[in-house]
Amino acid sequence: MAKRDIPEINAGSMADIAFLLLIFFLVTTTMDIDAGIPRKLPPKQDKTQKPPDIKKKNAFIVNINKNGEILVSGGGIEGDGKYMTVEQLREEAKKFLDNGGGVGKDGKPCDYCEGKRLENSSVHPNRAVISIQSSRKTKHGVYVQVTNELVRAYNELREREAQKMYGESYESLKERAKKNPKNEMLKKKLESVKERFPMLLSEAEPAKIE
Repeated sequence: MAKRDIPEINAGSMADIAFLLLIFFLVTTTMDIDAGIPRKLPPKQDKTQKPPDIKKKNAFIVNINKNGEILVSGGGIEGDGKYMTVEQLREEAKKFLDNGGGVGKDGKPCDYCEGKRLENSSVHPNRAVISIQSSRKTKHGVYVQVTNELVRAYNELREREAQKMYGESYESLKERAKKNPKNEMLKKKLESVKERFPMLLSEAEPAKIE
């Protein structure tokens, strides 16, 4: 009995099909993108230039250890510092920024501050500096959470001032200025709110904080 010939499978188009499938999956697949923290970097400083002399009461120093614990010192905090939760941090930062216990860089007092005007806390928002320093072993998520809360402290105070000055929310003012970049009046309004509480947020290099 004669053997039947087994027909060969035409695999010539398999490469084309695989290539098309590859393109399909590349086009339709979504990939997670890590979100960063938006920051405007300061200009490069001359190495011979001395750092500004900041009095302890004008500095709100936030240290984050490797366990994610937050120790705050300076800025009216008594003793060597106080451990706080993230929720407490925002309110304490607002008290520090809004204290208004003296005069600003122009020699004038803060007539819009609503703080207690304590002598051992910041003299004016344009002199109040918040400094963050973390441990090299601090988890990134904790660091981002702390930074976000401090930025919210600034934004909540700016929100209050925007409502007082223009009867409009700070976010709405920002959005309108973004949509109308050529509108000088909107720009001036936004800048005047920011000037009341300038974001003087310093981020130090990670250290060996246990």
